[in-house]
Amino acid sequence: MGFWDLLRVDEVFAMITVKRQWGSLKLNLRDDQEDLKFCYEVLNEVSRSFAAVIMQLDQEMRDAICIFYLVLRALDTIEDDMDVSVAKKKEELPIFHKKSHDLTWCIDGIGKGHEKLLLQQYYRVSREYQKLKTPYQEVISDICERMANGMCHYLENTVQTKHDYDMYCHYVAGLVGHGLTRLFASSGMEDPHLADDLTSANHMGLFLQKTNIIRDYFEDISENPPRIFWPKEIWGNFTDDLHSFKDPQNIKTALECLNAMICDAMQHLPFVVEYMASLKTQSLFLFCAIPQVMAIATLAKLYNNPGVFNSKVKIRKGLACKIMLHCDNLASALTQFNVHLTEMETSLKEEDPSFDLSRVLLATGRQHLVAHCKVDKVSYARSFITRYPALGGQLLYSLIDGVGSYFRKN
Repeated sequence: MGFWDLLRVDEVFAMITVKRQWGSLKLNLRDDQEDLKFCYEVLNEVSRSFAAVIMQLDQEMRDAICIFYLVLRALDTIEDDMDVSVAKKKEELPIFHKKSHDLTWCIDGIGKGHEKLLLQQYYRVSREYQKLKTPYQEVISDICERMANGMCHYLENTVQTKHDYDMYCHYVAGLVGHGLTRLFASSGMEDPHLADDLTSANHMGLFLQKTNIIRDYFEDISENPPRIFWPKEIWGNFTDDLHSFKDPQNIKTALECLNAMICDAMQHLPFVVEYMASLKTQSLFLFCAIPQVMAIATLAKLYNNPGVFNSKVKIRKGLACKIMLHCDNLASALTQFNVHLTEMETSLKEEDPSFDLSRVLLATGRQHLVAHCKVDKVSYARSFITRYPALGGQLLYSLIDGVGSYFRKN
């Protein structure tokens, strides 16, 4: 933690509070629930942030989503392992959804670490899958099959057009939004008609996936062979070779392309807001809202950021904890959205080719925020002062926010 990070007292308080509150959450599983213990242990190892969010859910929905996640994570591990031949993947992926009905099936030699362990002991996931209610099983199996078919398509087809890009993100993330929405509707915790129109649910997945793809440029293109998910229809306007963005001499066009990619992701924001506004159960709202607010915070950090082309840019842990603490209702979540929209707005460059479109998308996003509730306005003075820590405002505002937040939560 650097010196300027210490000035973010609000984030320091947030980290303390999250560690205390979320660290106290216990599953309280029985001694005879060894398979379920295994599932949660693997979940915690392969995705700590997701595990923390899922722990907030009621038991029935928590277990269903845990198994849903592990089934798709196992599927993704097979698709993602570059040492597995395309022929082998095309053989395994289309029938993977059937493996959850086989209480003995497992496979070795694929993946690394706990993802490898997940496949080695997949029969444990299958045994827990069989304990879920039939409607939950049907949703998980259906989404797994459809995702696998999409993965098979992109094993031999690259992302060229924006339509390709949207379809790829649909298969790997939009379908997750479909599945979660159908689980919510089946559980009785949300309106059964929530799953009648899955358009916004798909956009929720696309918004998260596109944020990850933009952030992971350097990591993906450094793979052997490189993994390219940025669509040529966008990057082809700025270069003939996507690898060229790693060269500091090309930083101007690299940043212009980056900002165009962020614009493409921002088109999903109105649907994200509409989806969150449709949820009535607080635990499910938290589960959905926290990742979405983290995504907009990440996009704000990625905007015009040259670090994207030589590292993996992430939001601060303190900011992530602050988001976790302040998504307890729609108004607070949308207020945080507005903070990051304002942050991005102050970073816009008039000379950037995407400047006009960026302003339109930011304005549209804010209109949808305001349509659902009054969001707290970020004053110009606060925005300006906190952007420049040397002015001292960061410490003042962080101290006020941190102390206030801590006592509200305790």
